[in-house]
Amino acid sequence: MLQRTKRSYFTVLQTSKMTEDSSLPAVMTTTGMTQITGGSTVTSSSSRGAEFYFYSALVVIGVVGMATNALILYAMVASKQHKKQVLIFNQNVLDLFSSFSMVVTNSLKLCDIYLTGSVGYWLCVLLLNDCLVWCGTNGSVTNLVFITFERYLKVVHPVWSKNKLSNWMIYLAVAFPWTGGGIVNAIALLPISGVVDGTCYLLVTADNETYVIIMIVTWFLAAYAIVLAIFIICYWRILIVIRRQARVMAAHNTAGPTTVQTTFNQMQSNIVKTMILVSALYAISWLPMYIYLSYEILNPSSTSYGAYYATMSIVFLYVCTNPFIYATKFDPVKEVLLQLITCKK
Repeated sequence: MLQRTKRSYFTVLQTSKMTEDSSLPAVMTTTGMTQITGGSTVTSSSSRGAEFYFYSALVVIGVVGMATNALILYAMVASKQHKKQVLIFNQNVLDLFSSFSMVVTNSLKLCDIYLTGSVGYWLCVLLLNDCLVWCGTNGSVTNLVFITFERYLKVVHPVWSKNKLSNWMIYLAVAFPWTGGGIVNAIALLPISGVVDGTCYLLVTADNETYVIIMIVTWFLAAYAIVLAIFIICYWRILIVIRRQARVMAAHNTAGPTTVQTTFNQMQSNIVKTMILVSALYAISWLPMYIYLSYEILNPSSTSYGAYYATMSIVFLYVCTNPFIYATKFDPVKEVLLQLITCKK
């Protein structure tokens, strides 16, 4: 009997041990975990209903993300900030790509296509297993790190950045999130992706369960813990340097210390707001998913559709809100957006 149960990474690992003597391995579909032990099937109607609403919600989130990112990209081009802020422009392009991939991928899942042949396999690997979505998402996180480093170098090491930070380094930083995100996802998903009876699965067996656990732990460290530490450390150092520079300027500027202090307060406010927005929003958006995965590893029999769908929705919703963190900090971009809102030329 093919029994569909709640989606759980660790449940799949446990199931693989139960079926390692079977002719087919335990598998996890992109819509839920499935144990294959025979020919007939039993599908939970509540599971299918929850999946339908989940994928529909992701399509809506993707459409909103496309609209918000396209709007910011238009504002940056109209204000000519895309040439001055190359990495931030790349950030919005990556988020636009993620949103577009989210719409295409989840629309295909709603269609429930029967997969056959090599075309079906590559549809499974690239789309139905969310490979393209995570390419854009992981690339977006990597690009955020590069933006943080760029700001850190320009503020904390201005002389070095002026002399050493060349255009080719910036363009290399633009290209790396696209190529790096694709390579990482290929390494993670290709070994465990497959098509069984026309359905796309993540194949998790007793032979590769250690690989899956290592992949999840590495993902948490590289994409969350280390990234969050970089945000906090770099923006904190930026804030310290700005405070020190403001004190020096105030001490030597006898003509207008009040003006200097006002400028300092504005700079400090912008840096603090950026630091809080980037660090807090990233931490809040991604932490529930890692908590959920950790809980399921420790409690494989206590899985929940609602928790999984909610945590994943929060992660993808981050793509919609992310564009405004950086782009709206620039006055020319804000002016273009305000003109669109107020319908003024």
